[in-house]
Amino acid sequence: MIVEREFLRRIAKAAAAETLPRFRAHGDVSNKLSGGFDPVTEADRMAERAIRALIEEQFPDDAILGEEFGIKEGTSGREWVIDPIDGTRAFISGIPLWGTLVGLKVDGRAVAGMMAQPFTGELYVSDGSAGFYEGPGGERRLATRKTSALAQATVCTTTPSLFLDGKRALYDAVEAASQLARYGTDCYAYAMLASGNVDLVIESGLQAYDIVALIPVVEAAGGVITDWQGGRAEQGGDVIAAATPELHAEALALLRS
Repeated sequence: MIVEREFLRRIAKAAAAETLPRFRAHGDVSNKLSGGFDPVTEADRMAERAIRALIEEQFPDDAILGEEFGIKEGTSGREWVIDPIDGTRAFISGIPLWGTLVGLKVDGRAVAGMMAQPFTGELYVSDGSAGFYEGPGGERRLATRKTSALAQATVCTTTPSLFLDGKRALYDAVEAASQLARYGTDCYAYAMLASGNVDLVIESGLQAYDIVALIPVVEAAGGVITDWQGGRAEQGGDVIAAATPELHAEALALLRS
């Protein structure tokens, strides 16, 4: 394994201590975006501080990239990538489709990661060797389902309004060919893919901290996750994750058309 699961559990617990007391507590919300709405809360900031403190204590030579507090340079070739609350819009709306994302890159490649949803008591994690679910009902290995055709697939995206500059038509073609589409899922959709509940996740305009933690979780479960050109997804941008290589290829062909 690349990183001990127990360390990732400690991160999840430390973040939950900051996020859960503030969830559905109607706290102040700030807007980070002039001319739009990009919310941030005290929970985002405090959770990231708690995560950074653990990483800096355990791995002082590692780099850290976080959504709220930027980059801390490192010398080890390892970089932790943090989104303390992925799905802040869901968080401030009282909807439990948000999560804490922490991923580890080694020499630029995502190799381990976790998505923790403390309100539901769930942890989806890859330690670099395998993927695991921990939560209600006990622990089990993560595994995607074997859907190979888009006509039988459930596809998720956070919102179709993500798709700009002609990308909406490409996404709509995939949705029209699929069996079922669901919206509003943020990082939770990737966890549902890795646990065999949905088949396809398509998003656009992602940052590295939105996706690095989820790449190892999806891949450890047997899924495929790339950008829309079929390359690595660590830099974010346009991302597609699929339960099987066959499904990935069919959907990717439509996105490229």
